[in-house]
Amino acid sequence: MARRDLESGGGRTKNNRTEENYTAHESSNLYEADTHWTSWLVPMFVVANIAVFVVSMYINNCPKNNLGLQGGCVAKFLGRFSFEPMQENPLLGPSSSTLTKMGALRWDNVVNGHQGWRLVTCIWLHAGIIHLLANMLSLVFIGIRLEQQFGFVRIGVIYLVSGFGGSVLSCLFIRDHTSVGASGALFGLLGAMLSELITNWTIYSNKAMALLTLLVIIVINLGIGILPHVDNFAHIGGFVVGFLLGFILLPRPQFGWLEQRRLPAGVRLKSKYKAYQYVLWIVSLVLLAAGLTIALVMLFRGEKGYDHCHWCRYLTCVPTSKWECSNGS
Repeated sequence: MARRDLESGGGRTKNNRTEENYTAHESSNLYEADTHWTSWLVPMFVVANIAVFVVSMYINNCPKNNLGLQGGCVAKFLGRFSFEPMQENPLLGPSSSTLTKMGALRWDNVVNGHQGWRLVTCIWLHAGIIHLLANMLSLVFIGIRLEQQFGFVRIGVIYLVSGFGGSVLSCLFIRDHTSVGASGALFGLLGAMLSELITNWTIYSNKAMALLTLLVIIVINLGIGILPHVDNFAHIGGFVVGFLLGFILLPRPQFGWLEQRRLPAGVRLKSKYKAYQYVLWIVSLVLLAAGLTIALVMLFRGEKGYDHCHWCRYLTCVPTSKWECSNGS
């Protein structure tokens, strides 16, 4: 699955071939040369998330603010950075009131309190150190590779817009619970990986294996979201937005277009992208703009997502004999 970044001069290659007609194998070397962008934005995102968590623990100050009704603070030797009692927050983190104060996502605050900024700030907050570590490891594993391939601008846009889209869908369906985390943005990167594979299908050598592997990863992660207390709507919203953005931001030029400088004068040049890439670009742009607009209008009009999709409650929690679901409807 080795690929070559083609942004801003990243497509420069050393190729000794002089014939005008070259094989697909020779052409694929344009993508297989392993030139990368330097990844700095994703590490900055990781540092920012960790810093916000440290600040939230400082503000939380469990020894001072905890009344002891649900037990004592965890890891008291950390002083004001100690965690809330396990009964209140089993993920080892601050209280829900602290998260709400710092910008956690909650329907009443967003709609009735006119605090739309929470749709963005909640992406940078985490419920606990376990939650933080899981998301940051995923971000490093997925994000750095993508940034090296496509540059910080496109990956940064996908991360932030996907996180926003996940927040919008979550708030549209879940009213009575506080939601935080970068999961929507992370699922956006997964969605973009899938659409990038589809739109650049011809440059991959092991297409079926790449697609199967990615689909298995996506299905497993979305499947985890049907467990109770997991906000799968943020995951789904982020994934869909990232999937559409991948078609818009991550198509790669045709081989012939990349080699146009080597063609004799007067030779007709190929289009930069294939026809199906243009079609996917237009359709995805329309769907993304229309989807976000409709969702935001519904949200700020106070509409419930479940009124338009009764079965959607099963997307975030499937009731079993071992647990019950509360979807905040």
